[in-house]
Amino acid sequence: MFSRLFGAVVTLLMIASAPHTVAEVCEDAEILGTSLITNVCWDCMFPLKIAGVTLAAGDRSNPPESTSQALCSCTRNGIPEPGVVMSMWEPARLVEFPRQAGCSPTLGGVQLGADPQFIGGKKQGAIETSYYHYHYFSFPLFVIMELFSPSSCHDGYLDIDLMYLSEIDPTWNNSELAFFLTPEAAMVSNPIAGAACPADAVAATAGWPLDSLWWCAGSWGSMYPLSGVKFGSHGVIRSSSLFNARVLASLHRKGFARKTMGNGALCEPKIEPMIPKSQYKFSLMYPRAETDRAHVLGESVVRWGLGRTIPGVSTTPVYLNWRLNDCCNTL
Repeated sequence: MFSRLFGAVVTLLMIASAPHTVAEVCEDAEILGTSLITNVCWDCMFPLKIAGVTLAAGDRSNPPESTSQALCSCTRNGIPEPGVVMSMWEPARLVEFPRQAGCSPTLGGVQLGADPQFIGGKKQGAIETSYYHYHYFSFPLFVIMELFSPSSCHDGYLDIDLMYLSEIDPTWNNSELAFFLTPEAAMVSNPIAGAACPADAVAATAGWPLDSLWWCAGSWGSMYPLSGVKFGSHGVIRSSSLFNARVLASLHRKGFARKTMGNGALCEPKIEPMIPKSQYKFSLMYPRAETDRAHVLGESVVRWGLGRTIPGVSTTPVYLNWRLNDCCNTL
């Protein structure tokens, strides 16, 4: 599988320099430049806790599932190694949502290859649907800038790298096919399960989403199906936010995203098939960056998303995904 993924990425990159009729409308988010400094919410790394002591508080406390331990021990190569627990929010991933296949605002507006059949914003019969492609990048900003990030507390990614893209995922543009990856969707596709989601929306807007309601994405909509098709149009920011949540949920199901929060993840990230929603928070880097605070999964866009796009000029969202990292920093 990894060889096929690598081959597809190489193929897209090889045709990046070829002329395309839609290349001129692919936006440049200018991420690889001054935006690495100016468009990042630096206060979002807080709260910062070391050995159970909060060194710097943030705009909200950590979620209930985060660790409260002060000391820890990890076994490596058969030898127990003692350490202290460090808990911090790290900018870990970057997700962009272009409407054109192959368009990458993060990489300077480069066109990796486009096929008209993949262009989103389509209609199915008389029902309008929202559709976006996505590109999922590793973005270990603290490691890249050589800031405080002990080697035992990161996941091995040292640079910006394209990790996954929707153009090669057949489940992203086909909700029926996505169902076979998540058969539990049949259990929550009913009015009774949907009636629980307003509680998740209130909890997310007030503090943190409810991890127990894994089928809800708060005020953004339903987590299922884990595809890029959503019926109705609710604006670029709300739709792309829902798709960002679905991307994370889908990658957790595939094993490409791990749980880094809680006592069980102190020594290494753990495979978690169901997305731990409170592990994540998000800040928009483009078109108009969130630099004062980050929002959590399902938080009402009225609080943070108004005026974040420029109609007709800049409409391709690029999100910085923050991840709570509870880590045993061994001595």
